[in-house]
Amino acid sequence: MNYAVIVAAGKSKRMGENVDKAFVTLGSKPVLAYSLMAFERCPDIDGIIVVVRKERLEAACGLAKMFGGAKVRKVVAGGAQRQSSVLNGLAELNEDVAIVAVHDGARPCVSPALISATILSAKRHGSGVAAVKVTDTIKQVDAGLTVAKTIDRSKLWAVQTPQSFKVDVLRKALEAADRGGLTITDESSAVEAAGGKVHLVESSVTNMKITTPDDLMMVAALLKV
Repeated sequence: MNYAVIVAAGKSKRMGENVDKAFVTLGSKPVLAYSLMAFERCPDIDGIIVVVRKERLEAACGLAKMFGGAKVRKVVAGGAQRQSSVLNGLAELNEDVAIVAVHDGARPCVSPALISATILSAKRHGSGVAAVKVTDTIKQVDAGLTVAKTIDRSKLWAVQTPQSFKVDVLRKALEAADRGGLTITDESSAVEAAGGKVHLVESSVTNMKITTPDDLMMVAALLKV
Protein backbone atom coordinates (compact mmCIF):
# COMPACT_ATOMS: atom_id res chain seq x y z
CA MET A 1 0.00 0.00 0.00
CA ASN A 2 1.00 3.61 -0.57
CA TYR A 3 0.23 6.33 1.95
CA ALA A 4 0.75 10.07 2.07
CA VAL A 5 1.88 12.13 5.03
CA ILE A 6 0.82 15.74 4.45
CA VAL A 7 2.75 18.03 6.76
CA ALA A 8 1.24 21.36 7.82
CA ALA A 9 2.67 21.88 11.28
CA GLY A 10 5.08 24.77 10.63
CA LYS A 11 4.93 28.19 12.27
CA SER A 12 4.73 30.23 9.03
CA LYS A 13 6.87 33.07 10.39
CA ARG A 14 7.35 34.76 7.00
CA MET A 15 3.59 34.91 6.40
CA GLY A 16 3.13 37.22 9.37
CA GLU A 17 2.50 37.13 13.09
CA ASN A 18 0.12 34.34 14.21
CA VAL A 19 -0.64 33.29 10.61
CA ASP A 20 -1.03 29.57 9.87
CA LYS A 21 -0.52 29.41 6.11
CA ALA A 22 -2.07 25.94 5.80
CA PHE A 23 -5.41 27.42 6.88
CA VAL A 24 -5.23 30.73 5.03
CA THR A 25 -8.08 31.08 2.53
CA LEU A 26 -7.09 30.58 -1.11
CA GLY A 27 -10.07 31.25 -3.33
CA SER A 28 -12.93 29.46 -1.59
CA LYS A 29 -10.83 26.91 0.34
CA PRO A 30 -8.02 26.78 2.90
CA VAL A 31 -4.56 26.23 1.38
CA LEU A 32 -4.31 22.75 2.89
CA ALA A 33 -7.51 21.62 1.16
CA TYR A 34 -5.89 21.78 -2.30
CA SER A 35 -3.10 19.34 -1.41
CA LEU A 36 -5.58 17.10 0.37
CA MET A 37 -7.84 16.95 -2.70
CA ALA A 38 -4.92 16.20 -5.05
CA PHE A 39 -3.88 13.19 -2.96
CA GLU A 40 -7.51 12.15 -2.67
CA ARG A 41 -7.76 12.04 -6.48
CA CYS A 42 -4.47 10.19 -6.96
CA PRO A 43 -5.20 6.52 -7.78
CA ASP A 44 -1.84 5.46 -6.32
CA ILE A 45 -2.65 6.74 -2.82
CA ASP A 46 -4.48 4.37 -0.48
CA GLY A 47 -4.55 6.51 2.65
CA ILE A 48 -3.55 9.90 4.03
CA ILE A 49 -2.13 11.02 7.38
CA VAL A 50 -2.39 14.77 8.03
CA VAL A 51 0.04 16.40 10.47
CA VAL A 52 -0.86 19.83 11.85
CA ARG A 53 -0.17 22.01 14.86
CA LYS A 54 -1.79 20.72 18.04
CA GLU A 55 -4.22 23.62 18.22
CA ARG A 56 -5.39 22.88 14.63
CA LEU A 57 -6.37 19.24 15.09
CA GLU A 58 -10.11 19.88 15.23
CA ALA A 59 -9.99 22.33 12.32
CA ALA A 60 -8.05 19.85 10.18
CA CYS A 61 -10.55 17.07 10.89
CA GLY A 62 -13.37 19.39 9.86
CA LEU A 63 -11.49 20.39 6.72
CA ALA A 64 -11.06 16.76 5.68
CA LYS A 65 -14.78 16.10 6.08
CA MET A 66 -15.79 19.28 4.27
CA PHE A 67 -13.62 18.73 1.21
CA GLY A 68 -14.10 15.02 0.68
CA GLY A 69 -11.07 13.58 2.42
CA ALA A 70 -12.32 9.97 2.35
CA LYS A 71 -8.75 8.65 2.32
CA VAL A 72 -7.75 10.54 5.47
CA ARG A 73 -7.04 7.91 8.13
CA LYS A 74 -5.65 10.07 10.94
CA VAL A 75 -4.99 13.71 11.81
CA VAL A 76 -2.12 14.01 14.28
CA ALA A 77 -0.16 16.75 16.00
CA GLY A 78 3.28 17.70 14.73
CA GLY A 79 6.49 18.12 16.68
CA ALA A 80 8.95 20.93 17.32
CA GLN A 81 10.91 20.18 14.13
CA ARG A 82 10.02 18.89 10.68
CA GLN A 83 11.54 15.44 11.20
CA SER A 84 9.54 15.06 14.42
CA SER A 85 6.32 15.94 12.57
CA VAL A 86 7.03 13.44 9.80
CA LEU A 87 7.95 10.73 12.31
CA ASN A 88 4.62 11.37 14.09
CA GLY A 89 2.90 10.76 10.76
CA LEU A 90 4.93 7.62 10.03
CA ALA A 91 3.99 6.23 13.44
CA GLU A 92 0.38 5.99 12.23
CA LEU A 93 1.19 3.77 9.23
CA ASN A 94 0.21 0.12 9.24
CA GLU A 95 2.81 -2.56 8.58
CA ASP A 96 1.40 -3.21 5.09
CA VAL A 97 2.29 0.31 3.89
CA ALA A 98 5.39 0.00 1.68
CA ILE A 99 5.69 3.50 0.16
CA VAL A 100 5.07 6.86 1.79
CA ALA A 101 4.82 10.20 -0.01
CA VAL A 102 5.63 13.18 2.22
CA HIS A 103 4.16 16.49 1.05
CA ASP A 104 4.14 20.08 2.26
CA GLY A 105 0.57 21.19 2.89
CA ALA A 106 1.67 24.62 1.65
CA ARG A 107 2.21 23.33 -1.94
CA PRO A 108 -1.39 23.49 -3.20
CA CYS A 109 -0.55 23.17 -6.92
CA VAL A 110 0.63 19.55 -6.70
CA SER A 111 -0.96 17.23 -9.25
CA PRO A 112 -2.07 13.60 -8.93
CA ALA A 113 0.23 12.78 -11.88
CA LEU A 114 3.30 14.12 -10.06
CA ILE A 115 2.36 12.20 -6.92
CA SER A 116 2.09 8.99 -8.96
CA ALA A 117 5.44 9.64 -10.65
CA THR A 118 7.24 9.97 -7.31
CA ILE A 119 5.62 6.79 -6.01
CA LEU A 120 6.63 4.85 -9.13
CA SER A 121 10.20 6.09 -8.70
CA ALA A 122 10.20 5.02 -5.04
CA LYS A 123 9.08 1.54 -6.05
CA ARG A 124 11.86 1.30 -8.63
CA HIS A 125 14.69 3.14 -6.89
CA GLY A 126 13.70 3.41 -3.24
CA SER A 127 13.04 7.13 -3.56
CA GLY A 128 11.28 9.66 -5.77
CA VAL A 129 11.73 13.35 -5.02
CA ALA A 130 10.01 16.08 -7.03
CA ALA A 131 12.56 18.62 -8.29
CA VAL A 132 13.20 21.23 -10.98
CA LYS A 133 16.43 22.19 -12.71
CA VAL A 134 17.87 25.52 -11.57
CA THR A 135 17.65 28.01 -14.44
CA ASP A 136 18.72 31.25 -12.73
CA THR A 137 22.37 32.21 -12.46
CA ILE A 138 23.47 31.42 -8.89
CA LYS A 139 25.92 33.60 -6.96
CA GLN A 140 27.73 32.62 -3.77
CA VAL A 141 28.00 35.41 -1.19
CA ASP A 142 30.29 34.78 1.78
CA ALA A 143 29.60 38.05 3.60
CA GLY A 144 27.46 41.13 3.10
CA LEU A 145 26.28 41.60 -0.49
CA THR A 146 29.57 41.03 -2.28
CA VAL A 147 29.64 38.09 -4.71
CA ALA A 148 32.38 35.57 -3.97
CA LYS A 149 31.83 33.46 -7.07
CA THR A 150 29.29 32.21 -9.59
CA ILE A 151 28.13 28.62 -9.13
CA ASP A 152 27.87 26.25 -12.09
CA ARG A 153 24.12 25.70 -12.34
CA SER A 154 24.30 22.84 -14.85
CA LYS A 155 24.22 20.26 -12.05
CA LEU A 156 21.88 22.10 -9.67
CA TRP A 157 18.29 21.09 -8.92
CA ALA A 158 15.79 22.67 -6.52
CA VAL A 159 13.83 20.00 -4.65
CA GLN A 160 10.14 20.20 -3.83
CA THR A 161 7.56 17.76 -2.48
CA PRO A 162 6.11 15.20 -2.72
CA GLN A 163 9.11 13.16 -1.64
CA SER A 164 8.32 9.45 -1.77
CA PHE A 165 10.35 6.68 -0.15
CA LYS A 166 10.17 3.11 0.96
CA VAL A 167 8.83 3.48 4.50
CA ASP A 168 11.68 1.66 6.27
CA VAL A 169 14.29 3.74 4.43
CA LEU A 170 12.73 7.05 5.45
CA ARG A 171 11.93 6.03 9.03
CA LYS A 172 15.51 4.85 9.70
CA ALA A 173 16.95 8.01 8.14
CA LEU A 174 14.76 10.35 10.22
CA GLU A 175 15.45 8.43 13.42
CA ALA A 176 19.18 8.63 12.70
CA ALA A 177 18.89 12.39 12.14
CA ASP A 178 17.12 12.71 15.50
CA ARG A 179 19.79 10.68 17.29
CA GLY A 180 22.53 12.73 15.67
CA GLY A 181 20.93 16.04 16.58
CA LEU A 182 20.57 17.01 12.92
CA THR A 183 17.94 19.53 11.84
CA ILE A 184 16.72 18.65 8.36
CA THR A 185 14.61 20.79 6.05
CA ASP A 186 13.43 17.97 3.80
CA GLU A 187 13.27 14.19 3.91
CA SER A 188 15.80 13.62 1.13
CA SER A 189 18.46 15.37 3.26
CA ALA A 190 17.92 12.82 6.02
CA VAL A 191 18.19 9.92 3.57
CA GLU A 192 21.39 11.40 2.10
CA ALA A 193 22.86 11.89 5.58
CA ALA A 194 22.13 8.23 6.33
CA GLY A 195 24.08 7.18 3.23
CA GLY A 196 21.10 6.52 0.98
CA LYS A 197 20.75 7.51 -2.66
CA VAL A 198 18.04 9.94 -3.69
CA HIS A 199 16.38 9.70 -7.11
CA LEU A 200 14.79 12.85 -8.55
CA VAL A 201 11.55 13.14 -10.48
CA GLU A 202 11.29 16.14 -12.78
CA SER A 203 8.57 18.53 -11.70
CA SER A 204 7.48 22.06 -12.61
CA VAL A 205 8.11 25.49 -11.11
CA THR A 206 4.34 25.83 -10.76
CA ASN A 207 4.49 23.32 -7.89
CA MET A 208 5.56 26.17 -5.65
CA LYS A 209 5.46 26.45 -1.89
CA ILE A 210 3.62 29.28 -0.17
CA THR A 211 6.09 31.02 2.14
CA THR A 212 5.23 34.72 1.86
CA PRO A 213 2.06 36.76 1.10
CA ASP A 214 3.39 37.33 -2.43
CA ASP A 215 3.53 33.56 -2.95
CA LEU A 216 -0.14 33.34 -2.01
CA MET A 217 -1.07 35.78 -4.77
CA MET A 218 1.05 33.90 -7.33
CA VAL A 219 -0.54 30.56 -6.43
CA ALA A 220 -4.01 32.10 -6.64
CA ALA A 221 -3.20 33.17 -10.18
CA LEU A 222 -1.88 29.69 -11.07
CA LEU A 223 -4.97 28.00 -9.70
CA LYS A 224 -7.24 30.69 -11.14
CA VAL A 225 -9.13 31.13 -7.88
